[in-house]
Amino acid sequence: MDRKTGKFQWLALLGVLAGFLVFAVSPVNAQQPTPSDDDVNRVARQMYCPVCENIPLDVCPTQACAQWRELIRLKLSEGLTDEEIRQYFAEQYGDRVLDVPPARGLNWLVYVLPPVFILGGVWLVVRVFRSMQRSPATIGGDSAESPPTPSAADDPYLARIEEELRRREREGI
Repeated sequence: MDRKTGKFQWLALLGVLAGFLVFAVSPVNAQQPTPSDDDVNRVARQMYCPVCENIPLDVCPTQACAQWRELIRLKLSEGLTDEEIRQYFAEQYGDRVLDVPPARGLNWLVYVLPPVFILGGVWLVVRVFRSMQRSPATIGGDSAESPPTPSAADDPYLARIEEELRRREREGI
């Protein structure tokens, strides 16, 4: 065996070993660890039960939720992210299963209307307080005059009261 052939054989053997190590140890061939219950509950906490009203998926005792949690475990073991799993369930069952609805369609009203109502309420309260702080002279207008008093000739009831008061004065009552 000459030196060139011996070196070639060693290099070929070294190449085969390196290739074996690359394929044997690569992450593609490595077995994914089974997700823990904490991992599953982290994702399930962000969704609601499709059967029960307003019960988070991580605490719901129904059989449907148990199956969903197992499906989440499977999706996590396949390497999907939390957001990809949430998106999968939203596509299958609708946005109602998500804890935070996406801001699309009519769902954007959930994000816009509360601040609008709060600002409108603050504006209304400020206007009411400002109107309460005005002096009585400025309520009727800009003039500083007192409002006109009705005369007895204009109001028959007022005329009767004044007549009764004059009568009592004369009689000394």
